[in-house]
Amino acid sequence: ATVSVLNWRTNRHRKSRMATARALARAPPKFVMENMNPHVVAAEYAVRGPIVLRSMEMKADMKKNPEKYPFSKIVACNIGNPQELLQKPITFNRQVAALVACPWLMDAKEVLVDGQHICNDVVDRAHYILDRIGHQHKTGAYTESQGYLWARESIADAIQRRDGGVPCCPTDLFLTDGASPGIKAILNAIVCGPSDAVMLPIPQYPLYSASLTLLNGQVAPYYLDESQGWGLTIDELEASYAKSVAAGANVKAMVVINPGNPTGQVMSEQEVRDVCEFAARHGLLVLADEVYQENVYDERLQFTSFKKVCASEFPEVSLVSFHSISKGVMGECGKRGGYMELCNVPKDVKDLILKMVSINLCSNVSGQILTELMMNPPREGQTSHAAWKAEYDGLKESLARRAKSLVAGVNDIPGIQTNGIQGSMYAFPSLDLPAKYVAEAETQGKAPDAVWSMGLLEEAGILVVPGSGFGQKEGTHHFRTTILPPEEEMDDVVDGMRQYQTRLLEKYQ
Repeated sequence: ATVSVLNWRTNRHRKSRMATARALARAPPKFVMENMNPHVVAAEYAVRGPIVLRSMEMKADMKKNPEKYPFSKIVACNIGNPQELLQKPITFNRQVAALVACPWLMDAKEVLVDGQHICNDVVDRAHYILDRIGHQHKTGAYTESQGYLWARESIADAIQRRDGGVPCCPTDLFLTDGASPGIKAILNAIVCGPSDAVMLPIPQYPLYSASLTLLNGQVAPYYLDESQGWGLTIDELEASYAKSVAAGANVKAMVVINPGNPTGQVMSEQEVRDVCEFAARHGLLVLADEVYQENVYDERLQFTSFKKVCASEFPEVSLVSFHSISKGVMGECGKRGGYMELCNVPKDVKDLILKMVSINLCSNVSGQILTELMMNPPREGQTSHAAWKAEYDGLKESLARRAKSLVAGVNDIPGIQTNGIQGSMYAFPSLDLPAKYVAEAETQGKAPDAVWSMGLLEEAGILVVPGSGFGQKEGTHHFRTTILPPEEEMDDVVDGMRQYQTRLLEKYQ
């Protein structure tokens, strides 16, 4: 027993000495803020910035202290996320996707009795997809790095129909986890250093500016004309290009968002052509963000793809266009599906892009399948077509009504004014704020529209994004709001904005 006690004490002292030695030899931790990549620190993404974080704190607090707030819930108008606001998914797409993911359901009598629960063409489409995948157990396997070839062939056919017969090659398509990874991959490929610049529309979707900050590249801003419905002019493009080049930038590409985010305008075919001519003059790559191509509400307008114009009229202009299942009418944001199409891109560059995407192996299978379903819905004469069309048309018509209702309501609020929403899912109203309010915000080192947006959240429970997060002309203030709250709630959203703005004006004027 005495020996055991001595051994225990000896071991204890030995371990203590070893711990002391380790502590003395220990280096300071490296994973601390001062060691982080400064470009990551500098990057900003307003759509999910401080105001969103505050909304999350409030949601958690509301569950514990509901009586503390003058509203029963927070309405998320900050991001184009339709199903967060309870938009119903398209039945056909979800049923096909479910059967592909769980093929044994097609053998369950209670699921498919006499086709009463699921139409026969849903089952046929699921079998079609499974046949091309090769086996029902392979739906969780990696695909080709560009995505399933059968899906790209189907999507290419749909793009060709959309563009009036302009050819589309499946080898030019890359299926992606939404549009964002494709955009970031292209920017990553072209930005080589701090002098490289990309022309961005202002206001712009902050994915672009944040990505360029991460890559240590430059933004070459060109301003959309709010007084002309957020129109784009060639004079502004030329002036922006010349200013950036004079400052030493190597301008390599330009981004066009059509229909516009956050501004809601739809470009005419001539405007698309003008941009292609500008790009040809300066040898620029065009990045066409076309994720809202199905969201055109003005009956006088129609979507024209850059691919249609570029491929047929400007063979010297390289183009990468992007589409997604997150927007349009599907609104399947969390499913993460989409594609990018390369047009007039040299083979060696295309091979480089393939190498880049191969590092991530492939995009997710469910997103690939839903992308194919988005581009090739049930056709007239098929069993599911009538129900699919009723759902699709119903959702699109509802979005159009909500767009009209939001514009009319917002324009009736003192100090707030917005252009009409021709397309996409957003309005970008201007704020005429009292001088004293602006001065107070600036004294605090804050953007006035960010202070306004935080107040709207805390006093009315409405979550929007300040215009300063998208870029705007100096001296102006805006906010972005979606048209996605349910129709029956839109009047309440507008009324909440009106009451908040009225209190603010009464206080400061």
